[in-house]
Amino acid sequence: MGHARDSRGGPGTARSPRQSGAPLNAPLSADQRLAALRLIRSDNVGPVTFRELVGHFGSAERALEALPELSRRGGYRQPIRICPRDAAEAELAAAARIGARALIVGEPGYPPALAAIDPPPPLLYVRGHAGHLARPMLAIVGARNGSAAGQKLARLFASAIGGAGFVIVSGLARGIDAAAHEAALPTGTVAVLAGGPDNVYPPEHLMLQQRIAEDGCLVAENPPGFVPRAQDFPRRNRIISGLALGVLIVEAARRSGTLVTARMAGEQGREVFALPGHPLDPRAEGTNGLLKSGATLVTEPDDVLQALSPLLREPLSPAEAPGRPMARQRALPLDEPQAPASPASLLEADRSRLLEALGPAPTDVDELARATGLSPRAIQIGLLELALAGRLERHGHHLVSLKP
Repeated sequence: MGHARDSRGGPGTARSPRQSGAPLNAPLSADQRLAALRLIRSDNVGPVTFRELVGHFGSAERALEALPELSRRGGYRQPIRICPRDAAEAELAAAARIGARALIVGEPGYPPALAAIDPPPPLLYVRGHAGHLARPMLAIVGARNGSAAGQKLARLFASAIGGAGFVIVSGLARGIDAAAHEAALPTGTVAVLAGGPDNVYPPEHLMLQQRIAEDGCLVAENPPGFVPRAQDFPRRNRIISGLALGVLIVEAARRSGTLVTARMAGEQGREVFALPGHPLDPRAEGTNGLLKSGATLVTEPDDVLQALSPLLREPLSPAEAPGRPMARQRALPLDEPQAPASPASLLEADRSRLLEALGPAPTDVDELARATGLSPRAIQIGLLELALAGRLERHGHHLVSLKP
């Protein structure tokens, strides 16, 4: 895993989180941000569907107008629920009351490394020093019941690598995560939350979370007041690895959420580092297994710094200030409509061919084009219709299937 990984997680060429040289959009107006939030919070609009709707219709406002017709053509048997304007306004007001602001993918301030994953989260709530999100990051994660030695190593690596100019990102969990955050507070740390930006979990980390909100940065994908469920933690882990150039695993059991983060890092083309542990310690089974699978073995902070330095745009200066200009990233056309507002038509015969080619088994989108003979544009429209009707399941790596 420490070696380069392709999109399926095997050995290959790493997809660098550096961004293209395309210009950033201007900051969104209040109406544009509201429309984007309404689109994100509407029924059946996930990250891929959001990206494709905005890319196809040119703006969130026009995509909202198209939702009813698209979902009807996809087979939705009732009017699709579109997030009301007042509900979106209330969500943004609740965020403002706790000092959080919304960042929409494609606008200035959105983390450039995270924008490179496929697909990026459409929206993030940010509290604290947002400038940290523009700096190179290393994720440090590990066991919630981390040993005293493991927590000491987490602090050692976080302090040294943070002092060299990296921001340390983790998930604010007990054990290894907390140790890494505490050690990196003087140089810069980012905590990714599974709940809303005001949710404290675990409860005993209230003071630590407050300190990170003041001196570091809190990031959450979910709205204020949201209490995390089990399925929200893998989504949080995906953001942790997506923000970083690499992920350091300090301790992990054979089956743990930490290994989910390592797997996602490999799929995203990030470097995966692991500290070896004692063979008799169950908390070392996962890390030792990662090393057998190809993760990069590290024993001191310089091992990590040497591996990551070729991925940097420019040399780091120690403990950079959080206001460093952000790398340029590709923008979504959230503020400049570039496509017709009305849904493009798809012939009924073409829609039938697409449905016949789909089934319960995940299918590559390119294979759909070969099987149906339809153009990429026609397939995109058909998949959007099915997604908005709640009939399409996306599996990642451009694989889709019909829901049972």
